[in-house]
Amino acid sequence: MSDIRINEPDISVSVRELFGIDTDLRVPAFSERDDHVPEIDPGYHFNPEVTLAILAGFSQDRRVMVQGLHGTGKSTHIEQVAARLNWPCVRINLDGHISRLDLVGKDTIVLRDGKQVTEFQEGIVPWALRRPTALIFDEFDAGRPDVMFVIQRILERDGKFTLLDQNQVITPHPQFRLFATANTVGLGNSNGLYHGTQMVNQAQMDRWNIVATLNYLPAEDEAKIIKARVPSLDNPQGEKLIRSMIAVAELTRNSFAAHDISTLMSPRTLISWAENCAIFHDTSVAFRLSFLNKCDEAERTLIAEYYQRCFDEELTESWAHQAPKLALAE
Repeated sequence: MSDIRINEPDISVSVRELFGIDTDLRVPAFSERDDHVPEIDPGYHFNPEVTLAILAGFSQDRRVMVQGLHGTGKSTHIEQVAARLNWPCVRINLDGHISRLDLVGKDTIVLRDGKQVTEFQEGIVPWALRRPTALIFDEFDAGRPDVMFVIQRILERDGKFTLLDQNQVITPHPQFRLFATANTVGLGNSNGLYHGTQMVNQAQMDRWNIVATLNYLPAEDEAKIIKARVPSLDNPQGEKLIRSMIAVAELTRNSFAAHDISTLMSPRTLISWAENCAIFHDTSVAFRLSFLNKCDEAERTLIAEYYQRCFDEELTESWAHQAPKLALAE
């Protein structure tokens, strides 16, 4: 890790100019980037309400959680706001292997002057607390209970963090910020879609100052994102193809909401389908490889009907039938 960055935000930026949101708000930002600032994605589309919630986290030191279905770009949304503010950002995925020691720190054996000595190596939480850094807990509702209680200590706005092993109390840096993303709102895997998520202690959920919901984008905005990611589709023929692809995606989402199918097409999958179209030069093969093969076999006939309805053509039965026709891009 690099040395502690001691400077404060030194400029104020216009939300209207930076994010295209109709407001006179201005937010603090850094004039210089460092190694922990995410790269800017110029084609990223910002949801106005979620963006304002995240900006409140940065400017007013609010604890912000972004909740929503998979593939909506929750973590990326926070990172792209940070990227435009030049705010250092560290993202941690709270999978089942992340332990309390990973977050807090642990004793390690190091070599000093040719001798082995025990030395405390601080974890990511105390490291981030000392710096002007945005810490993102990804998949917050998948964390283990012992890990979650470590996080609870830093959810208080001005809460100090105690390193018991070191008899040390850490006062958070004035520009330390805390964010989280979750597929649920701490109520567990109620619909069977997100295995591994946990019931989150409601006393902990209550400590999040702002909970924003990021839903799937309108069709027009999804089309803009696809064209930005796959420029070869930014033409009249590509527009027609994208409209049909989005129509298929919306049918799967509506069908999922009605409990007719168990898998929906997220914006991430939609982008993968468009990218695979550019690779395989065949819409139906790209659809099968990007989405259909992920679905329950009992549901594939219904999903194939959605494809036929939107493209006015039968979905090819297998890769083998199409293989002789394919000409992979160089």
